[in-house]
Amino acid sequence: MSFKVSDANEYFDRLDERFDAAGAKGVDAIFQWDLGETGVWHAEVKDGTMTLHKGAHDAPTTTITMKGPNYVKMVNGDLNGQMAFMTGKMKIKGNIPMAMKLKNIFPQVG
Repeated sequence: MSFKVSDANEYFDRLDERFDAAGAKGVDAIFQWDLGETGVWHAEVKDGTMTLHKGAHDAPTTTITMKGPNYVKMVNGDLNGQMAFMTGKMKIKGNIPMAMKLKNIFPQVG
């Protein structure tokens, strides 16, 4: 199910609606989002399942760092993720190829 959100809190409150178990098949990773003043969340994805937690994980597989409003634009389809990365609006720490799987695990709008 694809939907637009008004802020990052709404996105994470409804993340289970966006989760695609088929896209997460065979994935075993901790995805962390550091959205500055907006907050920090992490999701444990394990072979088609997902558990979301508020706060930081001790050893995430990959961390996405962005300003909250820019992240909302990206997940709503109003900001291209590749462009955000190339222009420094998004930083990825850790396993970058694993971060690329996020678009299949949590599809964007559109």
